[in-house]
Amino acid sequence: MRTLVERGCGLDVHQATVVACLLIVLKDGKVQKQVRTFGATARELLSLREWLLAEACTHVAMESTGVYWKPIYAILEGAFEIVVANAQHVKKVPGRKTDVKDAEWIADLLCHGLLRSSFVPPKPIRELRDLTRYRRKLVESRSAERNRLLKLLESANIKLASVATDVFGASGRLMLHALAEGKDTPQDMAKLAKQKLRDKIPQLELALEGKVEGHHRVIGCLLLRENRGAGCSSTRPKRGDGLPVNTNLLFGGENGTNIHLFLFGILSHRSAVAALDSRLLLHNADD
Repeated sequence: MRTLVERGCGLDVHQATVVACLLIVLKDGKVQKQVRTFGATARELLSLREWLLAEACTHVAMESTGVYWKPIYAILEGAFEIVVANAQHVKKVPGRKTDVKDAEWIADLLCHGLLRSSFVPPKPIRELRDLTRYRRKLVESRSAERNRLLKLLESANIKLASVATDVFGASGRLMLHALAEGKDTPQDMAKLAKQKLRDKIPQLELALEGKVEGHHRVIGCLLLRENRGAGCSSTRPKRGDGLPVNTNLLFGGENGTNIHLFLFGILSHRSAVAALDSRLLLHNADD
């Protein structure tokens, strides 16, 4: 079979190791094989890159399995022509399976032009994808938590959603925190209404006369994300309250290209979505 790539390397990628098989086709048609195993740390991957450059490798192929291929792609990008192949297209004939044989098989397919590369978008698009996908997950998670809280209110026979248009508005949030604390009467909680909702105070008093048990308050505290160990915080939020978001801290690096997300467990859903929206606007402006 005709050889299309004279110096190609196949990578068998795992979580902790990368097995590389470099095939060099000599002028007389013979094939020289070199096999090395590297770790998955950044220093080891840089060593892999330097080794391939020293051997004048031109093409690198690997399977698109999980997310383990992404850091390797990021380090090798620009120095070689990289083929990220679908794992279904790299199936080997039945037999004993080893990491070395897998890497050699991938390299052999690469050198004979039998691998079709999957589409890998440019780096700016990959960054934008990560941001938009994470934002979507945040919005979906926030919606799920809100629906869970509404179901909790219904199970306690609290009909706040039947009276207030927005249960999670300024007035609704004050009443939700009061319900979770369990200190106010329905009449007191109804008086927390603001602006136009104050016209419905009589209906609110009836809607807030539910049967709220202790476990309702515990779950309510967790859903409101205001638990402080022993119970809910006594400080009720005001409209617009939330953790301050400094996008320079969230997204470091020049021009915001080096993205560092540490949103988990630090920011509320609203703050995290707002931060991502700010980053997306900056990204579009840069383009």
